[in-house]
Amino acid sequence: MKCDRKRYSRMLLILLAVSMLAGLLTACGSKKDEKTTFVVGFDAEFPPYGFKDEDGNYTGFDLELAEEVCRRRGWELVKQPIDWEQKNMELNSGAIDCIWNGFTVDGREEDYTWTTAYVDNSQVVVVRKNSDINSLSDLKGKVVCVQSDSAALAALTGEDASPENIELCESFKELVQISNYVSAFLDLDAGSVDAICIDVGVAYYQLNQNPNFKLLKETVSSEKYGVAFKYGNTALRNQVQETLEEMYSDGTMQEIASHWKDYYIAESLCFMDEGTDFAYRADDTSKKDEPFGKKFVSISKQLGKGILSSLSIFFLTLIFSMPLGLLLTFIRMSRLKVLQWVARIYISIMRGTPLMLQLLVVFYGPHFLFGADTSQSYRFYAVIIGFSLNYAAYFAEIYRSGIEGIPAGQREAADVLGYSKGQTFRKIIFPQMCKRVIPPVTNEVITLVKDTSLAFALAYTEMFTLAKQITASEASILPLFIAGIFYYIFNFIVAMVMEAIEKKMKYY
Repeated sequence: MKCDRKRYSRMLLILLAVSMLAGLLTACGSKKDEKTTFVVGFDAEFPPYGFKDEDGNYTGFDLELAEEVCRRRGWELVKQPIDWEQKNMELNSGAIDCIWNGFTVDGREEDYTWTTAYVDNSQVVVVRKNSDINSLSDLKGKVVCVQSDSAALAALTGEDASPENIELCESFKELVQISNYVSAFLDLDAGSVDAICIDVGVAYYQLNQNPNFKLLKETVSSEKYGVAFKYGNTALRNQVQETLEEMYSDGTMQEIASHWKDYYIAESLCFMDEGTDFAYRADDTSKKDEPFGKKFVSISKQLGKGILSSLSIFFLTLIFSMPLGLLLTFIRMSRLKVLQWVARIYISIMRGTPLMLQLLVVFYGPHFLFGADTSQSYRFYAVIIGFSLNYAAYFAEIYRSGIEGIPAGQREAADVLGYSKGQTFRKIIFPQMCKRVIPPVTNEVITLVKDTSLAFALAYTEMFTLAKQITASEASILPLFIAGIFYYIFNFIVAMVMEAIEKKMKYY
C-alpha cells in the first residue's frame, strides 16, 4: 500500500512539473512573439540624422522619429551604432531591426523592404571657403571625397548615374572613398582633398559648425530617405509605417523636423506626398544569387589591387622600421643619460598609444600644428611613416633584450683577444643577437601583416578596407572570408621564411 502511495505521489509530482514547464514555455513563447524592443542601426558619425551630442547621448532627427514610434508602440528603443560598411551584415544577421539613418532609397529599392520615403535629399558639394571652386565644372582635376557605399558614390559611379555625373567623375583627379564624414571634413580642412560630395542635411550641419566651408549652389543628384528593413520583413515595416503615418497626420513629424530647421530637414519633408510610395510594398523574397565559384573569382579579382597596397605597406615598414629600431637600441643603451631618457620616452609613447592615433597625428599634425596643407599623395607616406615609427619602438626593445642577454664574459674574451668594440659587436654580439631575437621578431612581423588594415584610418584603401567596401555592396561576408584567407596564407609564408632563417642562424 505504501509503495502504491509513493508511486502515485511521484506520478503527481511529475505531472505537476510537466504542466509547470509547459506553462513556462507557453509564457516564454507568447513573450517572444510580442515585440518589446526595437533595435535601430545608425551611423553615429552622420549628424544631424544620428550622432552623439555634447552630453554623450545619441540624438538626431531620425532617432527622435524612432523614439516617438517606440513610445506610441510601447517598445523599448535600442540605439545601436554600426559600422556603415557593415550595415547589411548587421541587418541580415538580425542584430538590428532596421537601418534608420538618412538612408537613401534610390538605387536600393530591391535590396530592402522600405517604408514610404519621408525626406527629399540632395547630394551637394562642400569646399573650403577660400577655395577657387565655385561650380561643379571647377572640380576638374581636383581630389573629391565621398563616403563608401553612399548615395554620393552611387550618383557619381553607380549603374544609374547620369551621363553628366559620370563625365564629371571622370574629370576628377581622384575620387577618394572614406568610411565616415568626420574623416572627410578633417581631410578637407587639412587640404588633402579639394571637395566633399555629401548629403545636403549633413552639409548644412557642418556649415553651422565650421565657417571655413562653403556649399556650391549646384546639386549632384536628388533622392529620398526611407527606413530600411530586412528584405521581406513586411510585418515589422507595416507597424512602423502605420505609426509614421499617424505622426505625419497629427503634425508630430513636422514638429520634430522643426527642431532641426537649421539643417534643411524641415523644408525637405516629403512623407505621404505624391510619388513617394514607390518602395513601400516589397514582399517578394525570391532573390537570385550568383554561383559561389563565380562570385569567389570575381571578388578575388577586385581584391587584387588591395593586396598590392597591403604588401607595399608591409615591406616598406620592415625596410624602414628594422634599421631604425637598431639605431633606437643604441640610443637606449647609450652611456649618456639624456639620450637614454629620450629613447625611453619615445618607446613609451609609441607602445602606450594606439597605432591608429599615431597615424592620425602623422597625417593631420602638419596642418593643425603648423598650418601646412597636406596633399593627397601624402596619405600613403603618412601610413608608412606612422607604421615605421611605431614598429621601430617594438623592434628596439626586442634588439635590446637580445643584446643584453649575451653573457658579459664574451665581451671580456673579445677584449683579451684584441678586438675593438666595433669588431666585437659586428662579429660576436650582433650575430648572436640576431639568432636570439628571431622568435619575437617573427611575432611582430606577423602582427604587422594584420595591422596593415589600420591604414583605413587615413582613408588609404588597402585590402581589408576594400574587402569591407565590397561586403557592403554585395551584402555578403564572402569578401571578408577571402581577405582572411589571404592574411592566413601570407602569415604562413612569413612564418616559414622566418623559421628557415632561424635554422640557418643555428651556426651561432
